[in-house]
Amino acid sequence: MFRKVAQAFRPAIVVAIVTVVCGAAAQPRVLRWAGDPEGGAPFVEADPSHPDQLTGFDVEIAALLAEGVGRTAEFQNVTFRSIDQSIARGDADIGMSGIEDTPARRATLAVTLPYYEFREVLSVRDADASRLTSLADLRGKRVATLEGTIAYEILLRAEREHGLHAVSYEDDVHPYSDLVIGRVDAVLLDNVLAERRHRAMPGFTIQPQTVAIGHYVGVLSPHNAPLRDSLNEILRAAMRDGRLERIFRKWSVWNDDQPKLYEQLLAGVPVPPIVGFDTSSSVATISKWEAARRYLPSLLRASVVTLALSFLSMGLAVTIGVLIATGRVYGGPLARSALIGYVELIRGTPILLQLFVLYYGLASAIRLPAFVAALLGLALNYAAYESEIYRSALEAIPTGQLEAARTLGLSERQVLTLVRAPQAFRLALAPMTNDFVALLKDSSLVSVLTVLELTKQTQIFATNLGSWVIPGTMCAALYLAMSLPLAALARRLELRWRTTPP
Repeated sequence: MFRKVAQAFRPAIVVAIVTVVCGAAAQPRVLRWAGDPEGGAPFVEADPSHPDQLTGFDVEIAALLAEGVGRTAEFQNVTFRSIDQSIARGDADIGMSGIEDTPARRATLAVTLPYYEFREVLSVRDADASRLTSLADLRGKRVATLEGTIAYEILLRAEREHGLHAVSYEDDVHPYSDLVIGRVDAVLLDNVLAERRHRAMPGFTIQPQTVAIGHYVGVLSPHNAPLRDSLNEILRAAMRDGRLERIFRKWSVWNDDQPKLYEQLLAGVPVPPIVGFDTSSSVATISKWEAARRYLPSLLRASVVTLALSFLSMGLAVTIGVLIATGRVYGGPLARSALIGYVELIRGTPILLQLFVLYYGLASAIRLPAFVAALLGLALNYAAYESEIYRSALEAIPTGQLEAARTLGLSERQVLTLVRAPQAFRLALAPMTNDFVALLKDSSLVSVLTVLELTKQTQIFATNLGSWVIPGTMCAALYLAMSLPLAALARRLELRWRTTPP
């Protein structure tokens, strides 16, 4: 019976297989490349004239490489900090978005030939240009850079050697805007980013001295080394015939450094990832467990920041939440309308937007320190949610109890403090604990304001190590160590109050 059914369907199966094979053959092969348009020109950005199209020198180099291997370039939008991980897991064939050649990437990925040489340069306010010319002049000063970059590693070492304070950002725009308004004293980034920002933002000077020299590369999965070798040959050919030079001249980033780099590469001379900065102590060159041991103190310090921020924010959120809830229950129509508007505004907008408005949006009027802005942002956000917990708990107390208390001659304040609030607090304890644990984790969002909390420090560790396994495990263990005792305490209080009459 089964054989007859198979024979009956055999022609249809053959047709389906042929259709799939022919369809696959008809489709053009693509070279999937990952990048982040948020990085902007001249790397990758949305074309201002056609927002649905991309432009930038990495876009053109990706197209050059795809053509060289007989494919069509297909872009995949990946957040810059996740490009390495995305490539390693096979989401795209190659990552290109101003990606720097580092020991960590060479140890964990297949890295192409360097196709552009850049210089790490120091930028300071115009008024400080004559006295702040090097990292040694910045003792006690705040120096900004982009996280996960060579510049950040340089600043970490300069912290130990020169006593400056490294501040990491998640983008390359706000370091320079904060420099101009005085939140930081200097910025260390590559000359391509510094010159691009200087054209659009006056008020700072790029110092001519070179702190270190690095290179932009493409990154591929370690299993994709044969494709990497093919792309290297295409890059060499483009160096010989001037195609790379034409691309970089089009984007006004060609300089005298590039011919020297190309001459060295075409002669077969190896190019180190970084020149002028000793990478022998990089965590990428030591065992992962030794790297974990070195980073553990930093993670513990970041945990203290997370705990302090969470406790202070929650305390302020509880205070504001109680006031809002009391106002909504006992206030007049105008007060209730205003408080409802606040709650709905906060609950209806993302917390990241609120943090950006507090720190960057109000900077022209009020320059809040990063920690203060983070504390206020978390507190004001969670106060809206806490107020709903307290309001519902207050309104859950039976009306009969309240009327009995009033009959006994208690004032409204006494009814609230002696009868209503104690019972409402018991009802609110469990959701309050849940909110605190949520706030503990949401504190990771304040990294956008340059606050170095646990998750941000873990990201830096993972980027330098080239792996998330050990850093992620350590981070999760520390978060559990912080949240589980609080949850256990809350359960004990609930159990005790459950067996104790009010």
